[in-house]
Amino acid sequence: MKKPLILTLIGLVVLIALLVVIKGLQIGAMADHGKKFVPPPETVTSAVVKADSWETALTSVGTLNAVEGVTVAAELPGKVVQIAFEAGTTVKKGDILLRQDTSSEEAQLSGVLAQVNLARINLDRANQLLAKELISRADRDNAVATADQAQAQAENLRASIAKKTIRAPFSGHLGIRQVNLGQILREGDPIVTLQSLDPIYADFTLPQQHLSSVRLGLTVQVTTDALRGETLKGQINAINPLVDAETRQFKVQATLPNRGEKLRPGMFANVAVGLPAVRKVLAIPATAVLYAPYGDSVFIVEDGANKEGKVLRQQFVRLGLKRGDFVAVTSGIQEGQTVVSTGVFKLRNGQSVVVDNTLSPDFQKAPKPENN
Repeated sequence: MKKPLILTLIGLVVLIALLVVIKGLQIGAMADHGKKFVPPPETVTSAVVKADSWETALTSVGTLNAVEGVTVAAELPGKVVQIAFEAGTTVKKGDILLRQDTSSEEAQLSGVLAQVNLARINLDRANQLLAKELISRADRDNAVATADQAQAQAENLRASIAKKTIRAPFSGHLGIRQVNLGQILREGDPIVTLQSLDPIYADFTLPQQHLSSVRLGLTVQVTTDALRGETLKGQINAINPLVDAETRQFKVQATLPNRGEKLRPGMFANVAVGLPAVRKVLAIPATAVLYAPYGDSVFIVEDGANKEGKVLRQQFVRLGLKRGDFVAVTSGIQEGQTVVSTGVFKLRNGQSVVVDNTLSPDFQKAPKPENN
């Protein structure tokens, strides 16, 4: 019994040793293959570093305001007897918006006009008597004062009646009606908002160090999410001479065309003020930059050893202004060098690559993406 068991154990040991030797040979072969393996070159798109001239601009976030905007309100207390407008419509200067009850003033006006006529008759009689020296000059002066007082009372009533006929102070777009027929209005109660929408103002602020660069008449470009893909151009029409003591910024106002009245007061807008100075820059696509906390870098495409194939060299750069799909590089690269333009996050220093620009994006300084 013991002899067959010993033989079996010896056979198992030999078998295990044989498997260990075979597996070791396999692992060694795989390790040798891994050492000799060269990964295939990565296919990349490239862009040549070019010198360009960029107009300098100051950017800010502003607010759109109406050139003329007001909440039409009641000047005098009174009852609403007629509403002559529709909410949301356009009116012209002088159009009647609302009438208040003027029956009391009109009744008083009739009596006052009678006093005016009597005062005029008495004044004419006093002038005739004074010419004949039948009355004193003081009596004639009293007649003049009485006539003037009566005329003033009549004009006061006419003004009250006119104020209770509320008209549009300028042409514009009406808002939502805030009164109802038969409502008793107090002095200052709002009736409706009125806004002049074309043209429209863009109000924004800039830091004080740019005060000497900004002047009247400079062109501004305004974009807003209400007009996606569209840029409006206007001009600076006012610069506030006072600098805010808390923010150290000054206010600027630009006038913009608003055809179609798509822009409304209260909207925010991105404003870029074009300055006359032109700056020379080295421009590369913004997608060519590998952004990282320790520094931004690009991958420069260079010839490999013995000029066989292309390899990458990672180069740290310092960035400047941005224009659309491009970014300016202030240091780190030179004009004429070739950089990888897309997919830089998956690359590494010294990697071999193949350049294929058939699918390279069309980089633009003023892109206009389609609204999909």
